[in-house]
Amino acid sequence: MASVTPASILENKTHFEDRFIPDHAKLLAVVEGLKKDGRRIVLTQGVYDLIHEGHALYLEKAKSYGDILVVGVDSDQLTKLRKGPNRPIVPQDERVKMLIHLRHVDIVTMREAGSDIGDLIRLLKPDVLVTSETTADFKDDIERGTYTKFCREIVVLPAQAATTTTARIRNLTIEGAEKLAREVNKLTEDFLNGIRNG
Repeated sequence: MASVTPASILENKTHFEDRFIPDHAKLLAVVEGLKKDGRRIVLTQGVYDLIHEGHALYLEKAKSYGDILVVGVDSDQLTKLRKGPNRPIVPQDERVKMLIHLRHVDIVTMREAGSDIGDLIRLLKPDVLVTSETTADFKDDIERGTYTKFCREIVVLPAQAATTTTARIRNLTIEGAEKLAREVNKLTEDFLNGIRNG
């Protein structure tokens, strides 16, 4: 595997093999190298299921606080623990690839089940930690200042879109249920008409 260099991370090409760094020891070495080069590191974390405009706007805004945006993505197992057994909709490999293709994302890593929500924060000690006001996981810890000793700055962004992945899934579920109900009603009506007329 080719060594990871700031040049490959900063180029416009995807460089998936260099920009997806699931090994946290290697990630730390890369981030420390980038810091030594004077790069300001921004960290954000999340599921990024069914990536939508709000995610893209959020990541663009997060990147505006520094030079390198590192995104910690919740693994499928961690997502199930946090969001329920029917999540994620999109498997982790695909979510990682989608994020790597977004121009504001420089490095992607994984957050595994069993890891603490603050592990990446304590490991990387980013210049800026960016989180969303809609993310309940961090809210109490941020309000208590739990991570202030690991980050120079903590930024809490408002929701960047009118919808969320959860809302979209709910709408799809409702639409599916309504369609099924219409089909069942039609079948029932046809069946009863068949009995009456038969």
